[in-house]
Amino acid sequence: MQDARPSPSPRSPVGPLALARRAALTAAALLGTAFASPARALTVPMSGWNATDATRTTWADAAGACLLHEETLTQPYPGFSTADAARTFALRVQTALQAQTEGGQKLQSVVTQPVDRAGKWTVLAAYLFVQNDVSYRATQLYVTDSGKLRTITGSSADGEASECVSQMREFLRFLAD
Repeated sequence: MQDARPSPSPRSPVGPLALARRAALTAAALLGTAFASPARALTVPMSGWNATDATRTTWADAAGACLLHEETLTQPYPGFSTADAARTFALRVQTALQAQTEGGQKLQSVVTQPVDRAGKWTVLAAYLFVQNDVSYRATQLYVTDSGKLRTITGSSADGEASECVSQMREFLRFLAD
C-alpha cells in the first residue's frame, strides 16, 4: 500500500491523535508510570485504508473520514484472565476518562467494557469529545503486546456516515489485537 496523508479538513479526524495519546496515558497511569515507544506496525485489513506515517502506526481511509492510530507504552499490561478482572479495570478507565478534559471540555458519553481476545480479557473504551469546534467519536482498545500496554484508537467526526466508521468499529471490537 502507498503511504498517503489525508488533507486536514473539518471532518478529518487527524487532529485527535494528541487526545488518543492522552487517553492511553490516562489508562497507563492507572497501572503506574508509562512512557511511549514506537508500536509494531498495525495491519489494517480494510481495503482503501493507507498508512499516513513511515512507521505504519497511523492509518486513514481513502476519504480521510476515519483514522486508526496505534501506540505501545512501556507500562506493563499483562491483560486479564477473567471478565471480572477486565471489568474492574474498565470501570477504573471509565472513571479516569470521565475526569479528563480536552480543550477545557470533559470527554462525553464515556463507556468501557471488557472484551475477549482469544481467552485473554482486555478493555474497550468509547467516548465523544470536541476539538476545534468539531465533535469526534473515538473508540480505544487496550491490549497487551509482549506484556506491555498497547492502544489502538479509532476516531471519526461524530455523525460521520461513511462505511469506514462501521468497518473501523468492528475491527476494534472484534479483530484488533
